[in-house]
Amino acid sequence: MAASTELRMDQLPSDPLLHVLSFLGFRDLIHCSFVSRRLNELSKHNPLWRTLCSKHWLLSDADRLQSGVSWYCLFKQYYRDLGRYMQYYPVLKRAWEQLKSFLQQTCPRMIASLKEGATEVELNDIEAQIGCRLPDDYRCSYRIHNGQKLVIPGLMGSMSLSNHYRSEVLLDVETAAGGFQQRKGMRRCLPLTFCFHTGLSQYMALEPAEGRRMFESFYPCPDQTAQDPSAIDMFITGSCFLEWFTTYVHNVVTGEYPIIRDQIFRYVHDKGCVATTGDITVSVSTSFLPELSSVHPPHFFFTYRIRIEMSSGASPEAACQLDSRYWKITTSDGNVEEVQGPGVVGEFPVMTPGKVHEYASCTTFSTPSEYMEGHYTFHRLANKEEVFHVAIPRFHMVCPPFREPVVRTKASTSYTTRFDDHDDDGEYCDGDGDDFGDLRGINMAALEGAWCPRHI
Repeated sequence: MAASTELRMDQLPSDPLLHVLSFLGFRDLIHCSFVSRRLNELSKHNPLWRTLCSKHWLLSDADRLQSGVSWYCLFKQYYRDLGRYMQYYPVLKRAWEQLKSFLQQTCPRMIASLKEGATEVELNDIEAQIGCRLPDDYRCSYRIHNGQKLVIPGLMGSMSLSNHYRSEVLLDVETAAGGFQQRKGMRRCLPLTFCFHTGLSQYMALEPAEGRRMFESFYPCPDQTAQDPSAIDMFITGSCFLEWFTTYVHNVVTGEYPIIRDQIFRYVHDKGCVATTGDITVSVSTSFLPELSSVHPPHFFFTYRIRIEMSSGASPEAACQLDSRYWKITTSDGNVEEVQGPGVVGEFPVMTPGKVHEYASCTTFSTPSEYMEGHYTFHRLANKEEVFHVAIPRFHMVCPPFREPVVRTKASTSYTTRFDDHDDDGEYCDGDGDDFGDLRGINMAALEGAWCPRHI
């Protein structure tokens, strides 16, 4: 009988052991380092920790060279400082880097407004000040950048109409703590953003109080029909800070939100919302304006941006001028309205090969979702008798999810929105004749003193 041989760890070649170790996470590697002297040496192999530093901290060779320490030591340094955020750090760090890289190319002045990251001590002091725990994803993001200086334009997006302008700044944690809410209806809510022109803020609920879910973000909306003035409806914008911030960054860096005059505009474009008639293409993007909307009474305010483009390959004889517009508007309750009128926002654009004309207009509804479609009427410049229609694709407008207060003391009242081209009933119409709806009872202070260009 052959004598049995005992396989010892120190007799195994290094390469297969390192290959096995490469499949382990950092915690398992640390555990292996306590098994034997051989595994202790192999578990500190630099390439293993280079991979982990890249995965968890997004560190590069340049970062390691600048630190002057091994990958293993560099990992330990970051873990001691940011270990509690490992679940969130690579996602948020990558989002910030993508956003900054994009802004550097498109609106570089925003980069200068970003503040350096807050420290652990500073965030702990804020928690002690407000008496609430900050969620780890929020803390992690603020370790990377402590929000934005109070400047215009705001990092979290803008919106401009003929008489209304909004631009939301991402608040630094100290300013946010100063706006921490303890009043009835908004207890334990921390502001995330702020707009100088409208006073609008998005908030994050730090505790599940008054019908809110913990850590969700929202726009507060006073319930104007309730007897209790503290009754606050909510337009929900995210289930947690991580979702709220990374979704926004994705929309920015993928071009979902357009950059207009060095600002991020929060228009949403459905890629299928394009119609081509002959040489002319019409596309539409939309945006919901919470600062001019309410749940009770139901009053949902939208703006839409239309791009009209004539193909650069069109014949010069195809040049034409827009005469009028026609809209068919259908609300989610089945109500249909039709609007006709001359021009668009008071203009009659001339289209020539390669020409692009863009404009923004608004509408308001008593239902939270609706869609519009229609056509423009043009005539040829070379022959005014040649009149033709250009299709406007159907586009949907849907307000964010909203939630009512836990207890409402007065039932909602019915509310009807009109669509006409007149302003003799106290309603505000833009130059397009598409009704803004009755703004009485909405925050009119938000409109006062607000500046914006006449056309975007």
